[in-house]
Amino acid sequence: MRRRQFLQLTLPAAAALVPHSALAQLVDQPIRIVFPYAGGGSGDTLARLVADKMRGTLGRAVIVEDRAGGAGRIGVMQVKNAAPTGDTLLLTPIATMTVYQYVYKSLGYDPFTDFTPVSQLATFDFALAVGPQVPAQSLKQLVAWVKADPQLRAVYGGPGTGDLPHFLGVLFARAAGLALRHVAYRGSAAAIVDLAAGQIPMLIVPLSDVIAMHKDKRVRILASSGKTDSPFAPDVPTFREEGYDIEGSSWYAAFAPARTPAATIDKLSAAMAAAVRQPDVVERLHAFGLVPTGTTAAELGAIQRVDSARWATAVRLSGFRAED
Repeated sequence: MRRRQFLQLTLPAAAALVPHSALAQLVDQPIRIVFPYAGGGSGDTLARLVADKMRGTLGRAVIVEDRAGGAGRIGVMQVKNAAPTGDTLLLTPIATMTVYQYVYKSLGYDPFTDFTPVSQLATFDFALAVGPQVPAQSLKQLVAWVKADPQLRAVYGGPGTGDLPHFLGVLFARAAGLALRHVAYRGSAAAIVDLAAGQIPMLIVPLSDVIAMHKDKRVRILASSGKTDSPFAPDVPTFREEGYDIEGSSWYAAFAPARTPAATIDKLSAAMAAAVRQPDVVERLHAFGLVPTGTTAAELGAIQRVDSARWATAVRLSGFRAED
């Protein structure tokens, strides 16, 4: 009997005698990284860069699956329901794991009990920018300018509603003693056009969306939202440096289904953190306005808890509720 014929006859029978857990180790399934939004943006690019580096580190196939729908909730649920083996991971922006539990009545998952943190991979800041008709050169000057005519001037725009720029504006309004009205645009591009044209006095958008126009002096960034100055705009102070106790950066991070073994989490966390520290990956991420981090699982868990508490306050103050 030829060797191939022998294997065809004996392997199925042998497999039936092997416990399921041991058999799973014999079949090297690829690791799936689920990104719960459409492809083509910075988050999808980050996922693919990380997957490419993990292949070399772990010696396994790693694939990225864009699973858009339900404002990210469909992809999140897919990972929640996956087996806790470390073969299916979620790579998501901040909102699904820190904000959604406050804005959706029926979310379908608990970001703390249904998932295990793996690693924060990158962060980015927001910017408060003003248009050419606003004379203010600082946040304090802006606040005084708004208070001089709040009926006309107490308005800020953002790239959407129920997102972090919206809620960051709520926190700033409270800290500054302003009653700001929020105007939601369909993305940053249209909002920035109106800002430069003087149609709206101020915006809160991702810093990377407005940095070029700031450098061209077509608009003026008065503050960034990070804990420290952004490396992409070191001349711009933070809200805290301007005297307002506000911080609110966004991030991308990886999570695994709850009950994934700790040893598996540690291995995945180390591989993903190492990936975003590679010089070629750092260069690509900087082009998107992303600052690579690469934390441990425990560090991501602490970040998630702090940010969840921070945005809970902002959502409550805004009164915003998403439609299911």
